[in-house]
Amino acid sequence: MFTDPALLALHAVLRTGSFEGAAAQLNVTPPAISQRIRKLEEQMGTPLIRRTTPCEATDTGARLYRHAEEMGLLARALAADLGQPSAPATLRLAVNADSLATWFIEAMAGVEGISFDLVVDDEDHSADWLRRGEVLAAISAHPGPVQGCDVHALGALRYHATCAPGFAARHFPQGPTAEGLARAPCLSFSAKDRLQSHWMHAATGAHPSPPHHTLPATSAFIDAARAGLGWGLNPAPLAAPHLADGSLVDMKPGLTVDRPLYWLVSRLAAPALADLTASVRAAARAHLVQPAPEEF
Repeated sequence: MFTDPALLALHAVLRTGSFEGAAAQLNVTPPAISQRIRKLEEQMGTPLIRRTTPCEATDTGARLYRHAEEMGLLARALAADLGQPSAPATLRLAVNADSLATWFIEAMAGVEGISFDLVVDDEDHSADWLRRGEVLAAISAHPGPVQGCDVHALGALRYHATCAPGFAARHFPQGPTAEGLARAPCLSFSAKDRLQSHWMHAATGAHPSPPHHTLPATSAFIDAARAGLGWGLNPAPLAAPHLADGSLVDMKPGLTVDRPLYWLVSRLAAPALADLTASVRAAARAHLVQPAPEEF
């Protein structure tokens, strides 16, 4: 149906975002990449790439891109079974920023032979990338259902509501009341971020709507809270040293938010990603809050 060089060219264009980048990656000229893509589009009878900056896949192009990734992962797994060396396979997956900042890099470092291409999105929405077929695996706050995917429960990432001591004294002299929370600036990762809203309702039974700063970076949340810019929910592993040295305070000790996380992986790619799945689960056991064992 199509030749391997053409499929490799398509994958390289979409991975690098340009025909020039693909040419450099495959050590050929840009006209050679254009010729391969044109022939593949003729074979498929439809455009595969939108010539934007960066280049984007059409629906059919995205399906071929996923197929190329699956074939690369299968080749990697076969080479490992045969004891043969192989070029690194590419894996595109979706992960939330807080997992990436606290424990997921350890999971990635636990495997060899994979070049990771990460899409960072809110844990409530990362599974959407799987549903659209744009990634082969994801860390999600929801177990699904996502058709054609295996699901592994990982545990929960714990969050503390924190702010600088001076901020707490100025805005919450009586503790985090609904009135105080409605006035105090709040930190938000993005428009999709609902953690602060969940915590405010749990703390007060109300739904305050405070002014907020949007900071789409996990480290910026910590820095902004320490600087007194606002308050926000920070992952326990990152907040712990700052709570210990007093640069942050726990706004309501004992009231935390535990976000359950799940590893969702395409069933077609799951056998080739067995070692990564094992590494993800091991890192999660080491860093996430695990459910108490059931008593019989």
